[in-house]
Amino acid sequence: MKPRTKLYSVRVGMVTGIFAVGFFCGSLTGRSANAQFGDVGGELMQKATGSGGIIGSAAEMGTTISDMEKHIDGLQKNLGVLKKIKTALGGR
Repeated sequence: MKPRTKLYSVRVGMVTGIFAVGFFCGSLTGRSANAQFGDVGGELMQKATGSGGIIGSAAEMGTTISDMEKHIDGLQKNLGVLKKIKTALGGR
């Protein structure tokens, strides 16, 4: 091999090695990103609801749908508990 080719091969090998070590170390200490937009979205929805007009109506509908989803989730949990009780009592 020519000396120039060896030099480039060593450089590529070093860059690849540094990347691999960094990637490995980063994967060991990596944290998952959790955006906390729930509070921000709630504040924006409240402001938009009070503004009136089309945007206010859409924001009000969005908050209403969100509340309905929460209630439905609660009902589904209660239904699951009732099914477990019915099964425990010998019902089908």
